[in-house]
Amino acid sequence: MKVKFITSAPSINEAIEPNFTEVALLGRSNVGKSSFLNAFTNQKIAKTSQTPGKTRLINFFEVEDEGKKYVLVDLPGFGYAKVSKSMLKEWGKNLDEFLKKRFNIKLFIHLRDARHPDLDIDNNVDEYINSFKRKDQQLLTIFTKIDKLKQSELAKLKQKYPEALFVSNIKKRGIEQVKRKINEILWGA
Repeated sequence: MKVKFITSAPSINEAIEPNFTEVALLGRSNVGKSSFLNAFTNQKIAKTSQTPGKTRLINFFEVEDEGKKYVLVDLPGFGYAKVSKSMLKEWGKNLDEFLKKRFNIKLFIHLRDARHPDLDIDNNVDEYINSFKRKDQQLLTIFTKIDKLKQSELAKLKQKYPEALFVSNIKKRGIEQVKRKINEILWGA
C-alpha cells in the first residue's frame, strides 16, 4: 500500500476535485483516529496528540492498494474539541455539506471506542449517515482500542455488532481485515 498526503481543506469549496472514489473517516475526537490512520497506512501520516480534536481540517490522502487508487478523507473529530461555539457551528456546517454533497464518497468508516460502544454521540452519527446515505454508499463501523478489553467483553461486543470490524492500533490487530473489507466494498475484490 502506498499513501501520500494530497492537501487539507476547511470546507467542500476548497476540497480537491472529486476525481477518485473516496472513503470518509469519521470518529469522536478521542477515538484514536490519527493512530488508526498511522496503523492502517503503516506510516506516520497523522499527528497523534493527548489533546482531543486536533484535526480541524478535512485531510485528503491518496491511497494505492493492489493497483487501485482511492482517496482517504480524514474528517475532523466530533465531540470533545475545545474550541469556540462559533467554530463548532462552522465545522458542523462544513462537515454536513461535505458528507451530503460529495458524490464520490462510496464508504463512510465510523470509528467507535470499544470501551464505550453505545454512546449517544456515536449512535447519532450512525443515524445521521443512514438518513442520507445513497444505495451506492456503505457505512462500516470499526471499533478501536480492543486491546483495552477483556476477551469476554470483546466477545460480547462482537456478538452485539456482528457486521463491525475490531482493531487495536497499538498492536495492529485487525488492520489487514480492514484493508480487505475496504477493497471488497470499493471494488468487489
